[in-house]
Amino acid sequence: MPATSALYRVSARLAAALVPLAGLGHDKIARSHRGRRGAVDRLVAWGRSHREPARPLVWLHAPSVGEGLQAESVLQRLRGRHPEWQFVYTWFSPSAEPLGRRFPVDVADYLPYDLPEHADGLLAALSPDVLAFSKLDLWPELATRAAAAGTRVVMVAATVSPGSGRLRWPVRQVLRPGYASLSSAGAISDDDAARLEELGVAPERIRVTGDPRFDSVVEKVGAVRPDDPLLRFGRGAVTMVAGSTWPADERVVLDAFARLHVHRPDARLILVPHEPTEAHLAPIEKSAARLGLPTPVRLSQAGDTPVPFLLVDRVGVLAALYAGAGMAYVGGGFGRAGLHSVLEPAACRIPVVFGPRWQNSRDAGLLLSAGGAESLTGFGTEETGEALHAIWHEWLGNEARRLAEGQKAREVVERGRGAADASAALVEEAVLRAT
Repeated sequence: MPATSALYRVSARLAAALVPLAGLGHDKIARSHRGRRGAVDRLVAWGRSHREPARPLVWLHAPSVGEGLQAESVLQRLRGRHPEWQFVYTWFSPSAEPLGRRFPVDVADYLPYDLPEHADGLLAALSPDVLAFSKLDLWPELATRAAAAGTRVVMVAATVSPGSGRLRWPVRQVLRPGYASLSSAGAISDDDAARLEELGVAPERIRVTGDPRFDSVVEKVGAVRPDDPLLRFGRGAVTMVAGSTWPADERVVLDAFARLHVHRPDARLILVPHEPTEAHLAPIEKSAARLGLPTPVRLSQAGDTPVPFLLVDRVGVLAALYAGAGMAYVGGGFGRAGLHSVLEPAACRIPVVFGPRWQNSRDAGLLLSAGGAESLTGFGTEETGEALHAIWHEWLGNEARRLAEGQKAREVVERGRGAADASAALVEEAVLRAT
């Protein structure tokens, strides 16, 4: 069986030791470390008191919200077909905690640091039949030790972007034992399958199953009630929802809105920061005042009447806001962390625009090729602000084009459906081989 190298074990232990120091200047890291403290004990305690060896157990892991949504659609199908199975769900990022806590599983918690003693303790207590990683967040120590213990290790919705650091030397060699331990992997495309093979997955263990996120977003958007009060903010005028934005996105969006508002005072904006903390919201309000924009109204203080500029200060509301909108801007296309999900607005039949760093997003590429999205060029605020203003103005003035692009975006989503069933079948096969 593959095993991790001494280099990996030393690096993992050093990283775990340094996290508390890194958290002193970074709130998200600090929250992640606090949530992870005691996770081993909590999961082991559940295993000792609630694990029923006669029932198959599937352990799903996803690092953050996007990967969690992929896992959710697969989990729902497995839970519906096999109510007798037990399910464990873990995550890595603190942003995924609210999502993970509401999943229909037997126990959910943070994934502990990838250390040998943690992996051995968890595997002994949980005795999983299948350990399933979502997207690419495979942890080599846990994966190799699970495989050695007889657990089938699989990957669903496997995605490897062309620019992934995991493909570079020496990272690829250090991580290779983890990927070599996979008994099966469901890739979202042929290109991803080829890159999985580069990482060390045996080619005969890879199949292309598609991306379950397509099913997830359709189900999420379909669950928005027609009487959802959030829909009112998009009524009465064609509204732009800028979702999951970062400061670089917000500078461009506000610049474009200021340009547009001069000759289209009826234009409306709903701005939804990725992290709606006070430290993030206050600068947006100051920038709006400096640009002469309508005063932003925070969602928590909004009444029943739509406003020209709504600033969202809570999480978990994007689906309903997109469903009531006429167009969408998706954040993340100016930073290195990656573009956020463009599929949710596409599922709402609205056209999408995003920043220039979209190349690692397969979904963005599909939308652009189909004519359901637009991308900005350049990186300067004035340059990209003018480009966004032009697109925004065209969508406002040409309803036929806007509706046609929105329909093309939805068609991309429709063509991707069915992956959740294929991914669930991959996990089912693994359980049957393990039991």
